Amino acid sequence: MPTFSLPRHVGLALATALLATTLAGGGAPAQARDVVEPARSLSGNFLSGYVAGLARDPAAAATFLREALLDDPANPELMERAFVAFLADGAMGDALRTAERMIGIDAQNGLARLALGVGALRDARFADALARFEDGGGGRAADLTATLLAAWAHAGAREGDAAMAAVDRLAGEPAFEIFRLYHGGLLASFLGRPDEAEERLAAAYDMQPTALSIVDAYARHIARRGRTQEAIGVYEAFLERIRRHPLAEARIAALRAGERPGRPATSIAEGAAEVLYALGSAGNAQGDEMPTIIYLRLALHLAPAHEMSLLTLADVFARMDRAQDAILLYEQVDAASPLHVEADIQVANLLERLDRKAEAESRLRVLMAERPDDLEVVTALANILRVRKQWTDAADYYTRALDLIGEPTPAHWPLFYFRGASYERAKQWPKAEADLKRALELVPEGSSIGRAQVLNYLGYSWVDMGINIEEAFDMLKEAVALSPRDGMIIDSLGWAYYRLGRWDDAVRELERAVELEPADPVINDHLGDAYWRVGRRLEARFQWQHALDNDPEPEEREKILRKLEVGLEDEPAPEAAQAPRTGANGG
Repeated sequence: MPTFSLPRHVGLALATALLATTLAGGGAPAQARDVVEPARSLSGNFLSGYVAGLARDPAAAATFLREALLDDPANPELMERAFVAFLADGAMGDALRTAERMIGIDAQNGLARLALGVGALRDARFADALARFEDGGGGRAADLTATLLAAWAHAGAREGDAAMAAVDRLAGEPAFEIFRLYHGGLLASFLGRPDEAEERLAAAYDMQPTALSIVDAYARHIARRGRTQEAIGVYEAFLERIRRHPLAEARIAALRAGERPGRPATSIAEGAAEVLYALGSAGNAQGDEMPTIIYLRLALHLAPAHEMSLLTLADVFARMDRAQDAILLYEQVDAASPLHVEADIQVANLLERLDRKAEAESRLRVLMAERPDDLEVVTALANILRVRKQWTDAADYYTRALDLIGEPTPAHWPLFYFRGASYERAKQWPKAEADLKRALELVPEGSSIGRAQVLNYLGYSWVDMGINIEEAFDMLKEAVALSPRDGMIIDSLGWAYYRLGRWDDAVRELERAVELEPADPVINDHLGDAYWRVGRRLEARFQWQHALDNDPEPEEREKILRKLEVGLEDEPAPEAAQAPRTGANGG
């Protein structure tokens, strides 16, 4: 995309427009689907759209830029920015109309050609789609997206040999081989070439046996050929590698009930949507948000009920703090789908994040009434209660979850860890210690972050109680070695030194921790205490004030205010009754 310059007629009024639209509520990004009122001027709408884009609010960006484009419809750079916002917001009518105008200016605009080709595929205008995808030269093997979508367009036009030839233009590109095999298999199945489909899908499965789309396509294909037990084995092998997945479990149940699955791709739109979903999913794994969103929006334009696209796009929006946008997507997952429960749990989590606590809990309790033995539902409620600091209730639901699993496996270590943490906060240490030890036994050696969290919690707790000191310090040092960039775990080691009166060691570790987490009030408070003990009183007060400015817990605020007033008491160490600090995976 070219560097964007300001639309015509935008001059010194920019600052005034920004202030005006912000004060009016138009310039500040709305929370997802809140109503956004356009500004009154081109400059105001452009700048508000620009700010909304920076704030990753596609709905607001689309609203403002739509208005700006009405005022300056011939501006190609404004057109392109609005087009991207329309795609990201899922406003496909606006996006396709804008793409047609962009093609009139630049016939080789790749993203506009892609969008128009997808629109043509959806409408079964296969010749038009091919004209968009093939770039006038028969397509380029390097252009993965266009090549695969052109193959599906050929299939729609009943040109089976051309479809398979298009896919095979990807041969010789190692990074594209999995796409060539997988989509070649889907196309061959759709075209009624079962032997070729099996050969390609089996090869794709051998390459990526943990990719659910590939697993599902291969298993469905061989089940349709009468090899039901073999198909069940494919799903079971997947579940041995992945802790659990409701779609794979549902497929096994359906096969055992004698149901015959449908083809891996039942329509041109569905097959083409799978191309776009795979590319969006790959972008999501790499953290490329905007390409991911655009690919998934295009996939959903082709196949609005494509569940994995809905879930993946919702996950992206949730990660972007666009909670209401994410909820709207999760709620589009069909109630009859095996993935509906997962979507409902995520909605509850987002409602909790939005402080709509009664709705969040109600949704989970309704789910639990419908599915009282569903481990994921029970665990989700336990997690919400733990985050709310309802320690005893949380521990009770973790117990209920553990009762459901029977013999625990390494995959279940988080249940023991979180129940142990809940017991510790509820001042039931013997139960907490037993659970933390069990979590440490179960957590896989390869899960360095998870192991660091358990070591941190157990080791810190022992130090805080003055027991098992040598073993506890070994645990904390190992935790830091496993997660050396986790300021909260380093804080635990530093605070353990502090509790033992080893002030210089405490300062060293706590200074490391505050470098990694400079705005954490607890770490600032701890470092202030350590500075005070080594006589660095001015720096101690600076850290305490910094802790106060970073919104500490109410009970800690009073203690910090007291320290700012009179310093620390004369005892060798303060009373410490707070839980060990945990990093991002610790809760």
